[in-house]
Amino acid sequence: MENQSYDRPLIIQSDKTLLLEVHSPSFNEARNDIIAFAELVKSPEHIHTFSVTPISLWNAASAGVDAQEIIRRLLVWSKYDLPETVSFYIDDIISRFGAIELHPVEDDTDQFYLEVKDPKITQEILHRAPLMEMLTPRRDGYYLHAYDRGNVKLQLIKLGYPVDDRIPLHVGDPMPFSLRETSVSGYPFVIRDYQKEAKDAVLGDLGPGTGYGTIVLPCGSGKTVVGISVMQALQTHTLILTTNVAAVHQWINELIDKTSLTRDDIGEYSGDKKIIRPVTVCTYQILTWRKDKNSDFLHFSIFKDYNWGLVLYDEVHTLPAPVFKVTAEIQSMYRVGLTATLVREDNREDEVFSLVGPKRYDIPWRELEQKGWIAEAHCYEIRIPLDESLDLDYAIGSKRDKFRISSENPLKKPVIKQLMLNHPDDYILIIGQYLTQLKELAKELDLPLITGSTPNKRRDELFTAFRDGKQKILVVSKVANFAIDLPDASVAIQISGTFGSRQEEAQRLGRILRPKEQGSYFYSLVTRYTVEEEFASNRQKFLTEQGYKYHIEIWD
Repeated sequence: MENQSYDRPLIIQSDKTLLLEVHSPSFNEARNDIIAFAELVKSPEHIHTFSVTPISLWNAASAGVDAQEIIRRLLVWSKYDLPETVSFYIDDIISRFGAIELHPVEDDTDQFYLEVKDPKITQEILHRAPLMEMLTPRRDGYYLHAYDRGNVKLQLIKLGYPVDDRIPLHVGDPMPFSLRETSVSGYPFVIRDYQKEAKDAVLGDLGPGTGYGTIVLPCGSGKTVVGISVMQALQTHTLILTTNVAAVHQWINELIDKTSLTRDDIGEYSGDKKIIRPVTVCTYQILTWRKDKNSDFLHFSIFKDYNWGLVLYDEVHTLPAPVFKVTAEIQSMYRVGLTATLVREDNREDEVFSLVGPKRYDIPWRELEQKGWIAEAHCYEIRIPLDESLDLDYAIGSKRDKFRISSENPLKKPVIKQLMLNHPDDYILIIGQYLTQLKELAKELDLPLITGSTPNKRRDELFTAFRDGKQKILVVSKVANFAIDLPDASVAIQISGTFGSRQEEAQRLGRILRPKEQGSYFYSLVTRYTVEEEFASNRQKFLTEQGYKYHIEIWD
């Protein structure tokens, strides 16, 4: 393709960042070309910034996009010459994918063969004692036990060498079912185009190298439906891991509403129940429970004692660290991670890549908003003065103390009341971090409160009342950050949050993004001239990266 220089909207910088002009007539075509190998960093009004990283390049390589094709695409769209350092970097990093391949050993299901194609990598492996403990040298490579498959892959990616896993995946026990054309709740059920694309991106032709990976879709865009469509394609016993009991119940309800599966086909494995069936929905919390820090994880046996064919990781960016260990032991299964953001506050994205699978599909939030699949969001930050009675405590407090004092600023209460008056017909979630603050607010406003200690039965009752319109305002703690399906929620008022968590900001906005005519409103209340402003700025980062504008208002 030949482009005139004025229609080349991309600037490539030597630090491996890509700047893409939004107003170019070639913007969409150029973005679609580079999204395969570059991560979106931020997308404000005029210039979108992408970054080329090892993980983004290995994601591309796993999808069959090689260095030559990446450089060709950059040359097509770049205004200026491609910096030599960037082309060298792309060649070098991409060459590492495929330099190590993992193969089955004929007639031996307990061992695999690790083929190392570069003698330099062999030398590096030889000097890594933890790796050599799991490897037996052979010509041009090593043998390893099947149960070390994940750990070996994990240690090698930490060294900068992702493993191209060529071992066919295990087919679990069959579980045939069909999708409904009309849901039990009476609505037509159709898999949207992007949901089908996401499913196909993971499963492909079900050959080696497919059948596992991570799907990134905005909150409210139907990640559950993507998971269901993957299940229907594979027709096998499935283990679904999710964040809490409310999310377990939502998965069960969605499966019954949209498929031929019945309650007898679906088990719940949580703190409340331990029922295992062909489709079982389990919480991360129960998996990571143990009597004390020196005891075994008693419930990890659920992975090994049943012939699962598919594991779905809901909200995979929250996957607890201990589950990475067991994930390493179940590499033989089809596995799919679902998430709204691959941002992990613990920077373990490479572990998600190696153990769950590379990113197979991603679509920008604003693109789905423009197509009407998620609601238009109006984001406001309201800055409030600190109550004068707290000035001294704030002045002498530690940074942590300052953050809590400013977060629990009592002058936020009249703002909350005014916002409730401004939205008399909306369904409102008031979300906060500190239980003392939430309890006082719920009592003063005579509103129901949902926290981590709220019994599951009571949670379900309140969520149901909210969906049915009998209770239009809920006060919720951070339990509402993940996998809570409240389709009518249109206003979120964030009164306090975790220290600068971008992940949390994305999840909280996601509570109100189901499509609705009037759009949705996200209010973040921040105490002015305090450390809360600093942390709020970092929390906003994810949303501004996605192209959302924050309107700042001063409350006097």
